[in-house]
Amino acid sequence: MNAIELSIFFSRMESVCGEMGVLLQRAAFSPNIKDRLDFSCAIFDASGLLCAQAAHIPVHLGSMAFAMKDIVDQFEWHAGDMVVFNDPYLGGTHLPDVTLVCPIHVDELLVGFVVNRAHHADIGSEAPGSMPLSTILEEEGLIIPPQKIISQFKKQATLEQILNQLNNSIESVGDFNAQISVNQRGCERMEALIEGYTVSAYEEALEHLNAYGDRLMLGFLEQVPGGVYVFSDVMDGDGLGTVDIKIKVALSISHTGIRVDFTGTDAQVKGNINCPLSVVAAAVYYVFRCLLPSNTPACDGVFRRIKLIAPEGCLVNSIKPAAVAAGNVETSTRLVDVVMGALAKAIPDKVPAASQGSMNNVAMGMRNDKESWNYYETIGGGMGAGAQYSGLSGVQTHMTNTLNTPIESLEMHYPLRVTRYSLRKNTGGKGLHTGGDGLCREIEFLDNAQVTVLTERRSHQPWGLQGGEAGVEGANWLNKTPMPAKASVQVALGERLLIETPGGGGWRSALNSSKL
Repeated sequence: MNAIELSIFFSRMESVCGEMGVLLQRAAFSPNIKDRLDFSCAIFDASGLLCAQAAHIPVHLGSMAFAMKDIVDQFEWHAGDMVVFNDPYLGGTHLPDVTLVCPIHVDELLVGFVVNRAHHADIGSEAPGSMPLSTILEEEGLIIPPQKIISQFKKQATLEQILNQLNNSIESVGDFNAQISVNQRGCERMEALIEGYTVSAYEEALEHLNAYGDRLMLGFLEQVPGGVYVFSDVMDGDGLGTVDIKIKVALSISHTGIRVDFTGTDAQVKGNINCPLSVVAAAVYYVFRCLLPSNTPACDGVFRRIKLIAPEGCLVNSIKPAAVAAGNVETSTRLVDVVMGALAKAIPDKVPAASQGSMNNVAMGMRNDKESWNYYETIGGGMGAGAQYSGLSGVQTHMTNTLNTPIESLEMHYPLRVTRYSLRKNTGGKGLHTGGDGLCREIEFLDNAQVTVLTERRSHQPWGLQGGEAGVEGANWLNKTPMPAKASVQVALGERLLIETPGGGGWRSALNSSKL
């Protein structure tokens, strides 16, 4: 297969993922999926190895690439099957991220899978938004181990049993049906694509694709000085009393592979910033994918030379039933900082300063006999500056690739009013290239509600590089009174929540710019 044929082949698979994503956005009911685009779509081969993905959510896609093989091995797959799961210790990330897997069959032969993962603001937790300040996994909502909800085109009772345990039935039914439809469309598209090539030619093309991805990774490794690069950073805290929780990495890089060792990372904690190894894989894969050429295919061959090591029971390889709701969002983001910090010692001009370092999670809602609503959002901040650019302001960074919820959509669906939404001026770290500014987002409550905030970089600033200054840390306020970085509170009609997000770090001291 020549370069043009390979490019066309991969683009066709990518387009299937893209079509799945557009369909999911259009068919979903919840603002979390249709407005924020908190979902991902991908294609895997018959053994569960990644073949293609759309440019969706890094923490979703990397974790699926790491865990799918174990899911595939659990079932006897037939045409028309659909498997669902969200268990973080069995291939998921955190409970709100619900994954659906559908096999692709051609001439009764299993040739691959289409997969989508979407964030459900209601997954049955007692806390609205299903992102509680939890201490064990069971407090975070309904745990769904891998199981069939459709078997040979027939819906199973398990789907109804799952839906009956959720609180917002209209949105939940709509979103689940959207995910099912998306996989069915993706399966149809892939069957047609493979039939056009023949199964043997398709499988041969996948071998060429993975070999190409591997060559690109080898080309990158040849440009990195071999050695061991160590870096550590800390999480602000778990919200339950443990603070300055260390994440340490040692990158051992040679011209043939990368060993990513998290030995020395602190033990798992009582709060919910623990994460399973699949989330760690997502963060590590993301960092190296960012450093590869833009035309690099998202396939298994790209990641084969990366080896992960994390002691069982540490913060980044937690043991069930450790709580993980914020590990997927906050700890994954710090993992990116740590891996990039180590790489900055090897290739200083290719790695940016730390970005805001938090997804600034806000979950809220209300339940009573008359009504029930759940809402969840992440809020953008400052991006770190690099050798050739200043950081962007007010954007989602690194492990999330979602949009903000438009004010019009937020106010239409929920008893909320956005009273302030602006850039947080001068919060990016100064330097030859300045870090991006954070955001200010203030919400007024038009009814009583319960609110949970899960945020980071409130105690420790996002670091700069090469002498650039750190970004300004974030802050949370309720009625102009400071709030902890992680908290769950009851609010009343007329009260206001203000989230001020961190800025990104600056790159190189402006005083040293004459040396360039």
